Order: sequence, then structure tokens, then C-alpha cells
Amino acid sequence: MADAALARDQSLPRRAPMQARSRKKVEALLDATERLVVERGVEPLTTREIAEAAHVPVASLYQYFADKEAVLLALAERHMAEMDEQTLVDLEVARSAGSLSVGALVETSMRAFVKVYLRRRAFVEIYLRGRTNPALHAYGREHNRRIAATLREVALAEGLAGPDLPETAAVLAVELGDRVFQLAFEHDVEGDEAIIEEGITLLTSYLERYEAVVPGRSGRR
Repeated sequence: MADAALARDQSLPRRAPMQARSRKKVEALLDATERLVVERGVEPLTTREIAEAAHVPVASLYQYFADKEAVLLALAERHMAEMDEQTLVDLEVARSAGSLSVGALVETSMRAFVKVYLRRRAFVEIYLRGRTNPALHAYGREHNRRIAATLREVALAEGLAGPDLPETAAVLAVELGDRVFQLAFEHDVEGDEAIIEEGITLLTSYLERYEAVVPGRSGRR
């Protein structure tokens, strides 16, 4: 844990952008990084190229980011926040339609992530195809734990699962889903649909063991 925390601290932005002008500059840097990653990949990218593409002096980049890895981490954080939002929106649609079940919870969540992967190809390059950045790896694990906690809360609040659904099962399911996405997008920017489908089936079968028995709906325990 100490190593992960240290890696995370080393890649934190050097100065948090407080003013609107500073926030706009940071967003420009992240937007430029996203374009360049899609065009060229992660490895050859330099901070100078990022600054030039964002029309920002390289010295200004270093006011906010310690190095290229810190920029990549910030971009991945932005993408993960978008995934969280997409997941909550899609789950609310399913809930409003009265179609939520453990299986629907799994499929809706995984399909929400796929939506973001398809429109954020840079994230596929940065996160799914490598994660050599220790801080990014640590943040990804932290994000998985948060997602697991959120989905578990939804399952409990909607009566889809009983309180015997352990936190460890939710975390394991999200980690397995993460690995499914890595495999699905490893060589295909559109994602291998067969792998995604199998992953949904796998995780649904695993979590249906904790599905609550509700009158009028078949449940599995």
C-alpha cells in the first residue's frame, strides 16, 4: 500500500488549477494529450509535444504536472469519471423501466463502460493496453473499489441482492470485468464482442448466487 500511495503522490498535479483560466489551460493540455495518444500512441509522446499541441508553453505544463505520466493519469481520471457518470445514467434508465435484475445490473454496467471505451480510444491505449504507470495502476484499482461499492449499494437498495452479498464479491466481480475489457480491447479498438458477451455471462452467473428471492421473480441463492 505504501508503494502505491507513493507512486500516486509522485504523479499528482503540482498545482491545482483554481482559476477558470488555469482550469481551461489544464483541460487544453488533457485534450491535446488525448488527440496525440490516439494518433501516435503513448510511448513516443513527450511533454513538449503535448504543450505545443495545446498551444501552451512547456513551462506552464510543468506548473501543473510533474511529467508525462502525471498528464496521462489526469486524463485517465477524467475518463473514469465519465464512465461513472455513464454507468449511473444507464442504470437509472433501466431502473425507471423496471427492468433491473442482477443480470441487468451486470450487463448495463459493462455496456456503459464499453460506450466510453468506444468514444475514448485514448483510454484504451493508456489504461487497457499497458498500465505500466504505477500511479495509474494504483488509481485504477482504487476506482474499481469505488465502482464495486456503488454497484453493491444499488443492488442492495433495489432489493436485487441481500445483505449477504459481500464487499469482496463485488470487488472481485469488477476486477474480473476489468480483465475482460483488457482482453476484449487488446487488439481491437471496437472491442471483441464475443469476449464481452462471455464476460457478462460469467459475471452474471457469479453474482446471481447472491440474488434476492422476490415474490413473482425467480431468484437464485
